[in-house]
Amino acid sequence: MRSVQSLLQQGLRSYGLDESRSDALIRFAELLLEENKVMNLTAITQPADVAQLHLLDCAAVLTMAELKGKTVVDVGTGAGFPGMPLQILEPTAKCTLLDSLGKRISFLQEVCDELQLPHTRCIHARAEEYARDHREKFDFAASRAVAALNVLCELALPMVKVGGAFLAMKSVDSDEELRTAKSAIAQLGGTVESVQDYTIPGTDIVHRLVTIRKVKPTPSSFPRAFARIKKNPLI
Repeated sequence: MRSVQSLLQQGLRSYGLDESRSDALIRFAELLLEENKVMNLTAITQPADVAQLHLLDCAAVLTMAELKGKTVVDVGTGAGFPGMPLQILEPTAKCTLLDSLGKRISFLQEVCDELQLPHTRCIHARAEEYARDHREKFDFAASRAVAALNVLCELALPMVKVGGAFLAMKSVDSDEELRTAKSAIAQLGGTVESVQDYTIPGTDIVHRLVTIRKVKPTPSSFPRAFARIKKNPLI
């Protein structure tokens, strides 16, 4: 079986990305799997699977969005996806990794310290609360969270500058979810710019990136408290 590094390098090459960053990605994966022994961060535990299904999956975003020198907030980053691979592969970006669980943020800060990622901020906060204090501060928001798109958009779009975009990583069976979210997206000041499907290198797995462009300011009434978002999602 090919080594994890060769898997990563070949995948990055197929994307046209910097293969030299594979060492840092591998170290992140090693730290992730070590921490996963004491804290539930990922159900994917084979190194080759982590390389493909986490790292190369997230790296695909950089083939569809120009993040060089941009500010990015990763909403609900969890174990650091997609924000950590994006930061490692595009060191000039300024990524904020946002999560409501303090233990995850502490782990991600340790990763940033070891990998010397000075532009990364690891923030322990609820997305809706952070969004109220950081309205239209970021060029991009990104998320790989499993919440419905209309919920994610209410959390993410308020933080995006007009002219910026929300990058939502979704499954290819999200057509109905996307259709039902379009009204909510419009209410929040966004419009669906593109829906791009991609195959993770070395696999037959197809995932999707939905790019939602911020075309006007989000009304000040959003985001609502999360209990209200969850109980009555925008339609």
